[in-house]
Amino acid sequence: MPRRPMRVTDASLADTALLCGALRELRQRTDVPADFPAAAEAEARSAARDPRLPAEDATALPLFTIDPAGSPDLDQAMYLERREPGGFRVHYAIADVAAFVTPGGALDTEAHRRVTTLYFPDTRVPLHPPVLSEGAAGLLPDQDRPAVLWRLDLDEYGALVATDVRRAVVRSRARLDYEGVQRAIESGTAAEPLSLLRDIGQLREERERDRGGISLNVPEQEVVVRDGHYRLDYRAPLPAHGWNAQISLLTGMAAAGLMLDSGTGVLRTLPAAPDGAVARLRRTARALDVDWPHHTSYAELVRGLDPHRPAHAAFLQECTALLRGAGYTVFDGTAPAPGDALHSAVAAPYAHATAPLRRLVDRYVAELCLAAAAGRPAPDWVRAALPALPAEMAAGERRAHRVERECVDLVEAALLRDRVGELFDGYVVDRDEDRPRRGTVHLCDPAVVGRLDAAPEAPPLPLGHRLRVRLTAADPGHEPVRFVPA
Repeated sequence: MPRRPMRVTDASLADTALLCGALRELRQRTDVPADFPAAAEAEARSAARDPRLPAEDATALPLFTIDPAGSPDLDQAMYLERREPGGFRVHYAIADVAAFVTPGGALDTEAHRRVTTLYFPDTRVPLHPPVLSEGAAGLLPDQDRPAVLWRLDLDEYGALVATDVRRAVVRSRARLDYEGVQRAIESGTAAEPLSLLRDIGQLREERERDRGGISLNVPEQEVVVRDGHYRLDYRAPLPAHGWNAQISLLTGMAAAGLMLDSGTGVLRTLPAAPDGAVARLRRTARALDVDWPHHTSYAELVRGLDPHRPAHAAFLQECTALLRGAGYTVFDGTAPAPGDALHSAVAAPYAHATAPLRRLVDRYVAELCLAAAAGRPAPDWVRAALPALPAEMAAGERRAHRVERECVDLVEAALLRDRVGELFDGYVVDRDEDRPRRGTVHLCDPAVVGRLDAAPEAPPLPLGHRLRVRLTAADPGHEPVRFVPA
């Protein structure tokens, strides 16, 4: 399930004692790791001074990174070029965390405890100490860095025709952000290695459509100040977000292919959504007035949505529910059957391979792919860790999802705490099957989703209909937003 992004654009909200105190309590309540143990910090500082550098020098490649503005951990850098007589070549460098982390050491132990980087509206809790994640291991510009360097050859239609991966020292030349990339490409001022991002990204989106895959352009929830009041709005992703994501997806699919061919690996898998979940989404679509003809598949519908439209943005948030059954499938010796190796949203075998600074499993995928590409067995320390990885990742992701959900609750309650008793217009997007007077309302404005409870003597909630509701609770850290029919 993609992380539900949320950012605060006015520091005064993040600095209020009320919200900051509630966020601190949330971190304590959800067992979020605090400072790194002294041994892990010491190991990180030592590794930052003396990483294990590979022999191959690929610093001549003029790589560049594309991340949100101000992003501190730079996992990926790319260089794009055309191939002769046709097609494209993608050079994709991924931070080589294994050059800094010793298996079984204090840093490795702490990474297994943390599992993922956690994101809060006011801070982030990193997987690795900042001396690595924001420094020596990140692909910062004008710095030589150890990397796992992928070379992915595509034909003129964007289909993958050849894969190579190896360790190399790389040097990024530029640190770009999505807004700047979008402007440069649209204005025609982008040099070809950058302008090819659109060409390759759009071809990969076509290949995704061909195989029935789905990429959710989930809008970011943004806290903004308007007319002297705080409010929540949706901020739609740019096309450049999608093109960049296609490069990451391409690499994850190539990684899955290498591991399946070798017989040892760990895949990110997702079963097909049950009929009941799709039926629920159809009810939500009706509630939000999203046109979903019966002959149109879910994948086709999602591709046609416009995240700039509030109703479509709200529906895309609800669509993430279909991704909640994702897990990890480990194999060592025999590859899983095709049906058991599939990620239904990608519509192909897929692996997490491109974010090792922020996610534990990616470090292991890198080692497995390097071994497979070289035709050698996977390292013993990797194979020894494989059986426990799915449970470790599941536990870490449960914590991340809980943090995400409660952060949204806290921010919504903080924004609406002074508006208890006011009336709002909304849509009933869900209704409990066994308690039809309880459900979920999505406000038209602001972009808030909350519980809705009708009185015992009231009629069942009008699923799929617009409804006037009254805010009855909004207490950050104590009570999430709740509504009753007005």
